[in-house]
Amino acid sequence: MNLYDAHNHLQDAWLAPHYPQVFADLAAVGVRRAVVNGSSEADWPDVAALAAAHPVVLPSYGVHPWDAGNRSPAWQKNLLARLDADPRAAVGEIGLDRWMTDRAKPDDPRLAGLRIAPIAEQTEVFLWQLGVAADRNLPASIHCLDAWGLLHDTLRAAPRPARGFLLHCYSGPAEMVAGFAKLGAYFSFNACFTDARQARLRAVYAAVPADRLLVETDAPSIRAPAALELFTLPPAADGAHVNHPANLAATYAALAEWRGVALEALAAQVEGNFLRLFGK
Repeated sequence: MNLYDAHNHLQDAWLAPHYPQVFADLAAVGVRRAVVNGSSEADWPDVAALAAAHPVVLPSYGVHPWDAGNRSPAWQKNLLARLDADPRAAVGEIGLDRWMTDRAKPDDPRLAGLRIAPIAEQTEVFLWQLGVAADRNLPASIHCLDAWGLLHDTLRAAPRPARGFLLHCYSGPAEMVAGFAKLGAYFSFNACFTDARQARLRAVYAAVPADRLLVETDAPSIRAPAALELFTLPPAADGAHVNHPANLAATYAALAEWRGVALEALAAQVEGNFLRLFGK
């Protein structure tokens, strides 16, 4: 059974000390491709290095909305150079985020040292990157928090890649699934959705069409519930939990149970969806 991780950050320093074990475990559970998303100019070289060293890695380069306020004057040229250097590369992680502008606490450690870009600036950065993906017909991996209506309207009015785009860790309303799908969206399921506090997402992932369904880990972040955490890693130096990307296998099993389908049938469907969006 072939598995595909539609979205992660394996370049993260949290995972680096454990790469031999991580990649051995990914092979053991049947992971054939893992889309590794850069989020800023600073980590793009690490993504490229992983892609060169490990055939399982499909590189993706983008400026995340959290990093939009800290991009360099040459960010556009640098992104185009990364895409030119590897014809396999996708665009991402890009997107829109009103959580950090409207709801985040000023002392949230995840935003430490960042200049928070206002939503208008985020939109400008997002649209330029989406335009590159559209021009080159590259898959785009999109992040969204607290901005689903804005994202939908922005996508509807903008050029989009003909092959589609990924709404990673989609947690928006079930009622918006059909509209996003009409625009070309795929939706990736994350193990964290099985937490009891996320019960409403059962309806969301029941609404996702089978031919638009993908699975992700977002490793090394977004901890899986204990029942799905079959692979573990030591914590980071600051004590933070490190999500092992091989927990993708348990995430597939959980999604199959949610949707009431056989695991093998789900895996075959997701494989077709992944290859259609990201290529072979």
